[in-house]
Amino acid sequence: MIRVVVADDQALIRAGFRSLIDSEPDLEVVGEAGTGREVIDVVRATRPDVVLMDIRMPDGDGLWATEQIAGDPALASVHVVIVTTFELDEYVARALKAGASGFLVKDTEPVDLLRAVRVAVAGEALLSPGVTKRLLEQLSAGHAPVDAGRLAVLTEREREVLRLVGRGLNNQEIGSELFLSPLTAKTHVSRIMTKLDARDRVQLVVTAYETGLVP
Repeated sequence: MIRVVVADDQALIRAGFRSLIDSEPDLEVVGEAGTGREVIDVVRATRPDVVLMDIRMPDGDGLWATEQIAGDPALASVHVVIVTTFELDEYVARALKAGASGFLVKDTEPVDLLRAVRVAVAGEALLSPGVTKRLLEQLSAGHAPVDAGRLAVLTEREREVLRLVGRGLNNQEIGSELFLSPLTAKTHVSRIMTKLDARDRVQLVVTAYETGLVP
């Protein structure tokens, strides 16, 4: 069972998300919060698998709360998916760099919201259409590579895999590109995440662009 916390300052939104999530046999809502500080308390008390996090909330917004969750080693297994009405570039970049595993806007189809929850738990990430392209353009547009030396811990094969992750390929596509089985590709991705201390694939994508590995 995948355990979910819903954080939004509007009770009606929380109720809608709860109804949708609880209708699925493999998902359940274990807590709700209406402020940034409240969601931190709820997450620490319930230890969910996923937090659906609004950005604009009182008493500590969703970006601040995401940073607090991602920065707490005791909450390393908690995945945050940002769900907001605000699809602004600076929010996307901050959220993903803070440790969010996905970024959706509130007009996302219900099936995509449910998929985002399941995908986050699997260590993947789901972004709303258009968000990925604009995020990567922002990261790569005229910026010098950031701390490319952090890739020194990777083998040449792992760099190849990270480059393909940065291009948005999944494990099966990476395997086809490098003549590996999907399981071997997945193993390489897991090792890269461990070496780079990345919470999920979306942080690998950001790293691939920031270090100049993907031009």
